Amino acid sequence: MSGRLTAGLALLGALVAGVVIGLLLVAPAGPDDAAVPPEPPPTTTVTHSSAVTPAPDADVAAVTVLAHAIADAIQRRDAKKFGTLTCQPQTSDALSALQKRWDAAGPMAVTLPEAPIVDGDSASVNVHVEGTGGRKQTPFPMRRENGRWCVPG
Repeated sequence: MSGRLTAGLALLGALVAGVVIGLLLVAPAGPDDAAVPPEPPPTTTVTHSSAVTPAPDADVAAVTVLAHAIADAIQRRDAKKFGTLTCQPQTSDALSALQKRWDAAGPMAVTLPEAPIVDGDSASVNVHVEGTGGRKQTPFPMRRENGRWCVPG
């Protein structure tokens, strides 16, 4: 395994850890947040911009579908669905912990402020989340593994 690939995988691992921490920061602090405003309607939007690196249309389409699926799973607070988007199977404990955090976060509005960026077998998309605990824009890394685009982790 080349040093460049190892460094890339380490960076992707750090990004995934940042995503999890970012989602935890959106969750409310505790019972003081009991007065939750009515849940906003689902809003998953994408504003298209040109990709930094040209990629085959099939890759751009597949990564865009994955980006929308990520946003939809977060919007619906569906950890089980999110687990199907990861490259490695998630444990039931990990999915349960994620579900509890999303349930505690309350209503969330999730958007994709720009189109995903594809670079070979790697891609990324920024996911913007607003909830009762605040707002956060988090980059989600994606990669092609065995011909399938997924979220490393």
